[in-house]
Amino acid sequence: MSAKPEGLDTIVDDLVTVRDWLRWGVSRFNEAELSYGHGTANAIDEAAFLILETLYLPIDALEPWLDCRLTSSERLAVHDILVLRVETRKPASYLTGTAYIQGHRFAIDERVIVPRSFIGELINGGDLDELMPESDGRILDLCAGSGCLAILAALRFGEAIVDAVELSADAIEVARQNIATYETGERVTVLQGDLFAPVAGRRYDLIIANPPYVAAAEVAAFPAEYAAEPIMAHLGGADGLDLARRILAQAAGHLKPGGTLVMEIGTGRDILEAEFQRLEFVWLDTQESEGEVLMIGVQDLQEATLPRIKPKA
Repeated sequence: MSAKPEGLDTIVDDLVTVRDWLRWGVSRFNEAELSYGHGTANAIDEAAFLILETLYLPIDALEPWLDCRLTSSERLAVHDILVLRVETRKPASYLTGTAYIQGHRFAIDERVIVPRSFIGELINGGDLDELMPESDGRILDLCAGSGCLAILAALRFGEAIVDAVELSADAIEVARQNIATYETGERVTVLQGDLFAPVAGRRYDLIIANPPYVAAAEVAAFPAEYAAEPIMAHLGGADGLDLARRILAQAAGHLKPGGTLVMEIGTGRDILEAEFQRLEFVWLDTQESEGEVLMIGVQDLQEATLPRIKPKA
């Protein structure tokens, strides 16, 4: 005779501590063969994020709470969020309504892609400090999504003016909510439009861009977690680099003398280097990436686009 299925009451009674629920959640996630990559890379980190966020605990400090006993209402809340992750297969951040970049908390929902750009580390870690003047700097954030990179840039460069361009009206609503939360509205302006169209005639010291860069075939094969995000935030054409090419072609016209473009392009490095052999890309590595973020100055972009002059005989 098969064993009777474990009921909710039994589960909630048996699992008492944070450690108990972490183990149970990891087992359920592994059993369901969930996919990750929206701020966490494995079942342990995913379960820990959901548990800590549900209990209103710091998400970067699991160890102090592992043997804490939970109240019955807390156990029910943790059970429900872990089960919801399995049943819906939605990214954890859509279930909590929150995402973190470099320790900063942002409100998100299914109107925007879950923010996870490597450029956040470059901004917060100081890698881009030398690219900005000490005062009166201007920054352009292309494909701004939830506004997280624009906000991080405004926080890092306290006197900079930031324009954040986004095509999706839904995403802009989320970005404005986050800008209001961080009280950066006096220096961060969200503009709706296609890449450089809303900022015609403006020039910047720094352009940061995290455009859609996933190839069409990969998007078609997305697991449920990635398919839950807005497709327009992923789809970059046949090889994923359609928007990256447009940005490279137009960026020089929107950079000040000495200005710089920093752009995340995923795994398309080999394609871009083969296609744009005259461009001198510098590749910026982060703790989680290698060769996925390029940097190039305005002078290199301008020289590369000058017409070739046939030498005199």
